[in-house]
Amino acid sequence: MSRSALVGNVTAMLEDAGFAVSDRCAIRPKSFDIAARRGDDLILVKILANIDAFNEATGHEMRRLGTYLEATPLVIGLRSRDEDLKPDVVYFRHGVPVFSPDTAYNLFIENVPPLIYAAPGGLYVNIDGDLLADERQDKDWSLGQLASELGVSRRTVSKYEDGMNASVEVAMALEELFDAPLTSPVDVLEGADEVHESEATPDDPEADPDDEQVVAVFTRAGYSVHPTVRSPFTAVSEDEADSDIVLTGHSKFTKAAEKRARIMSSIGEVTRTRSVYVVDRAKQDSVDGTALVEREELTNLRSADELRDVIRERSEREEAA
Repeated sequence: MSRSALVGNVTAMLEDAGFAVSDRCAIRPKSFDIAARRGDDLILVKILANIDAFNEATGHEMRRLGTYLEATPLVIGLRSRDEDLKPDVVYFRHGVPVFSPDTAYNLFIENVPPLIYAAPGGLYVNIDGDLLADERQDKDWSLGQLASELGVSRRTVSKYEDGMNASVEVAMALEELFDAPLTSPVDVLEGADEVHESEATPDDPEADPDDEQVVAVFTRAGYSVHPTVRSPFTAVSEDEADSDIVLTGHSKFTKAAEKRARIMSSIGEVTRTRSVYVVDRAKQDSVDGTALVEREELTNLRSADELRDVIRERSEREEAA
């Protein structure tokens, strides 16, 4: 299956699941392919035939964007090396959850979350420690007795009851011993980072020298500016006064810039953010809801209120047209 067909299939699946899906980010370089929202769940999705193409720089950017946009970064892929990804298993690459289209279908269409995640050493599951302790006590077994049945140490059993996760083999043995489900699903959208060694959000990259003036103006106006290097926009800017998020682009106004502005608008509609593109010269106020602001005009704006008003006026004017 071609990557383009795979992107189309994943997009159609998410739409069937009730997600509003952005236009595809058909530009390079790009950290994610589509943004999608269902209710309060916002996901940024990278779609790959082979997940080995997902590198550290892209993973770091997706994690930063997830923090700024309150979104969950995900990778949906078919295989790693020459092996297909196992169904209903969550993998991790550079701190980002990864799973197959079948797993995505079960999660988003069937509402059946995965139970298993891959980590160094094998496949693991989340054990409900409180439930395990209740089942053991109901059976009137000591920690030592259960440890003997499992072939592990008493201390290991105690850790399981304290919330330590277990291998698939141990989980199956526990459920067979107690004839009861003792596992809990991997919460991909709300807590996937809890099942693997997560690091702090990677630091922002340095702004491109060509963007330094734009960054300075936004910063002076009270925005916290987070540069990007692999996105349709050059920065995510947050108005610290009212948490208003603005996707920011900057370049000469070419056909490529117009394409980026359209993609930014589509992403903004899904992420519930506004977007602005700073250009040297503009013959129109906006592109599909992305406000256009000339560089000289931007320099003359002195406050977040002025900047916010210009962005809202021009984007809303197009929406009303």
